[in-house]
Amino acid sequence: NHTDEGNQFGPVFSFKGIDNSAYYLLDSSDKHIYSDYTGCGNTFNCNHPVAEKLIIDCLRHWVRDTHVDGFRFDEGSILSRGEDGRPLVHPPVVWQIELDEELAESKLIAEAWDAAGLYQIGRFPGDRWAEWNGRFRDDLRRFVKGDPGLVGAVASRLAGSADLYEDDGELPVNSINFITCHDGFTMNDLVSYNAKHNEANGEDNRDGINDNLSWNCGAEGEAHDSSIKTLRERQIKNFATLLMLSRGVPMILAGDEIRRTQMGNNNAYCQDNEISWMDWNLVDRNRQVFRFWKRMIEFRKSHSSLRSRYFFRGQLNERGLPDVEWHGSHLNSPGWSDPDARALAMTLAGFHGEEDIHVMMNMHWDMQDFELPSLADRRWFRLVSTADSAPNDIADPGTEKPFDGEIYSVEGRSIVILVSRSRWTPTHSVPKPTSGT
Repeated sequence: NHTDEGNQFGPVFSFKGIDNSAYYLLDSSDKHIYSDYTGCGNTFNCNHPVAEKLIIDCLRHWVRDTHVDGFRFDEGSILSRGEDGRPLVHPPVVWQIELDEELAESKLIAEAWDAAGLYQIGRFPGDRWAEWNGRFRDDLRRFVKGDPGLVGAVASRLAGSADLYEDDGELPVNSINFITCHDGFTMNDLVSYNAKHNEANGEDNRDGINDNLSWNCGAEGEAHDSSIKTLRERQIKNFATLLMLSRGVPMILAGDEIRRTQMGNNNAYCQDNEISWMDWNLVDRNRQVFRFWKRMIEFRKSHSSLRSRYFFRGQLNERGLPDVEWHGSHLNSPGWSDPDARALAMTLAGFHGEEDIHVMMNMHWDMQDFELPSLADRRWFRLVSTADSAPNDIADPGTEKPFDGEIYSVEGRSIVILVSRSRWTPTHSVPKPTSGT
């Protein structure tokens, strides 16, 4: 989307000296001025025939000669801008990448926005492109930190974002679901800082985005209060749970599974030191969070209802249960229009012998009672309670505890997952529950 030759005050060592007007978008009223849609000083003229050929030749080389199996395009919406800077309905470079025979098996992922405000989530040109789902990130961040009135949006994200992709004939696999990425806060910092702390970058903390949709759980930065530490870990487990429960393709920022921190820096591209390095000691220090992530990944892999390539269609399983049912704290009352709602529940039908799943999400700070669906000849077993400490936060296979009540009390800011099995499933001794009744 840009090069490091900068704007009109930048150096000249490559494309500027070859053919400035072919390779860069220039201001229509003053060709000495570079159009900056990227936030980096210049914008590559991707749909000029010469620039387009360069892009295609490079991609072919990386696939053919170095065996790269896919590409993620930073500020991918730049690829859709024409030579006048305006978005094109059918941008040649996008369609050439999509239709090129040598790239036919390559994964294509667009960051479907740019720094000038072009936002194309759910409508990026092309048919087989996946998109970083920024709506997923923003809706889930707001929900987990306790913003009200989001249960409808959250349900859409959990369901694969059909509201964004289904009308155009796309599928859940077009949605790359994520909470954090290389830009912005790590997940640990997302629950530890209300504001960015980029002073070390040398720009007086002006760089990096200001609105991170984060919440520090009561203290800025490193905390010594045990209740704040516990809440932060719970919030990380909430994010991990929601990500693994959502249809679409989950993306995890490396290090989030062991609580890597950048000490509040949300723009650490320029740091080659402890701010951006991976501290492998965190694997042992945060081994319980690491275990939770691993178990949630295993749970997702073992339940096809979480990984379906299709949107929910109302299909019934052999027990007559529809593929999804939505609830609030009361069954079949999800509170779509409730501006204060912070509770959501869903029941997912298991097919081909798989167990049904019931999820209760309480993002209010107080405990909430949830009604449970009744079962015929089956029984609910608790798999996850993010409010509990390890190992009770997520059960090892075969150690899930049964729950036979009609009401489950979910702790504030936590998620509970139940799975249904035959009443004759052998059980272990049942301890007094810490977050359910």
